[in-house]
Formats: sequence, structure tokens, C-alpha cells
Amino acid sequence: MKIDLHCHSHYSDGKHSPGFLVQLAIENRVSHLAITDHDCIAGISEAVIEVEKSKSALKLISGVEISCDWEGSEIHVLGLWFDPRDRHIGELLSLQQDKRRRRVLKMHELLQSQGDYDLMAYLNTLPCHALSRSHVADYLVDQGICKNRQKAFKTQLGNGGCLHVEAHWCSLEQAITTITNGGGIAVLAHPGRYPLGKHRLQSLVAEFASYGGEAMEVSYGNIDPKTRRQLADLAASNSLYASIGSDFHDAAAHWTTIGKAPPLENGTHKNAIWAHPGWQS
Repeated sequence: MKIDLHCHSHYSDGKHSPGFLVQLAIENRVSHLAITDHDCIAGISEAVIEVEKSKSALKLISGVEISCDWEGSEIHVLGLWFDPRDRHIGELLSLQQDKRRRRVLKMHELLQSQGDYDLMAYLNTLPCHALSRSHVADYLVDQGICKNRQKAFKTQLGNGGCLHVEAHWCSLEQAITTITNGGGIAVLAHPGRYPLGKHRLQSLVAEFASYGGEAMEVSYGNIDPKTRRQLADLAASNSLYASIGSDFHDAAAHWTTIGKAPPLENGTHKNAIWAHPGWQS
């Protein structure tokens, strides 16, 4: 079984359509796929149609990645296997999308004060339902304001930047509760990427579990072996299932692709996410 429970389409900050992701998953012999767009589930129905057209055995899993605030840090929680028609999930995602749009509107106003720029006109041409700083960074590069995305985040969008606008996400507890009440599994996304330090990460994982979170990613694109082992141990010590995903965004980024993530550590399979009673094979 080859699974990928974390990737993004152009409905959030990915570069490709859900149909493209499905076809890439089929080419890469992935058995289970979750498209986990940021605060958005617009791509699910399109992906279902593509699987049906392909007559593939690929199993699609409902997915989303919700941005949360935890002690002043932005944390991401994946929702898997939830009911996409759940009213409370829909309401939370609508609120999150509205927060995103209001945030980039403020960036638009800040940018207009610097010159004749129309960020919103550009953003409105995108298929995206969950606008992000990545889209703003692309515009800054396109306009020649910044050399690349990294420069855009460092000089314009990050703390102290001319276009920096604070985010105000839902709480960690709200995200977990909404996912679980919608019939889903809450998964802590890429925990090794947060700049928290060892002890704060341990506190995050413990609190995540206390709110009803049931799994965490222990393997994802570009993770090193040491971190993978540490995360596997951390998941086990908090009785969390181990999840895996590529975090694929763009075929031009050759460091990852759909289905590409290191396998789970030996001994981790007994608490792998496919052992969860809610996993539907």
C-alpha cells in the first residue's frame, strides 16, 4: 500500500488542478490519496470525477489542512475521512477563507500606497478559494518587486516587512473538534517544521492529543531520518497514529512528488494511520 495523505491543488497554494494530482497519483501507483488544500475542500468533487473517469482503483480520502493559532504560533491540522457535507466544517472553512481574503486585502492596500499596483486584480484571476501569502509573493515576483518567493517573504511579507499583516486563525481546539465532530481524523501536520524547540513541540503534541487529535505526520517530503525517528517516538508516546504525506504543491519542485515520502520507521506500522478504526480500505 502506497499512500499520500497531504498534497495541494490550485484551489489553495498548489500549482495544479485536482485532476492533475489524481493522474499523477495513478502514474506513481499511489493506492490512497487525500488532497488537503488549505482551509478549502473545493477540489474534492473534481478529484472524484477524475477517478471515476480513469476507472482507477485509487482510493480518494476527503482532506483539508486547517490553519490554527497555538500560543501565538501558526500550526496546521489536517482533517481526513470527514464528511465534506458537514455543516460545521463548511462554516469553519468559510470563516477561514474570509479571514484570508481580508488579510490579503490589507496587503493590497499597503502595496497600493507604494505605487500603481493592483494585487487584487491579479488574485481574482486565480482559481484559488484560500488566498495566501504565497500568492502575494508570486505577484511581487511577477511585478519585479522581489527576485523570488524567498525574498518576498523575507523582505515584504514576514515580520517587519512592508506588507506584513498578522493572521488571526481559529484555535487548535476548534479545528480538532470540528474535524472530529464531522466524522474525521485530526492529524498534526509536519510537526518537525515548526520553529518551536524540543520542549514546546512536546507541549504542542500533548495538547493536540488532549483535544482529541488522533494522529500526526511522522514522514513527509524532505524530512531527514533523525527527525523521522524522533517524530515516530513522539507520536507513540502520545498514543497518536502515524501519518504520511508528500506535501506536494508543484511538479516543478523536484524534491517531492505525489506519493514520495520516506516509509514509516520499523515498528511504527502497528500504530500507522491505516490501523485507525475509522480507516476505510
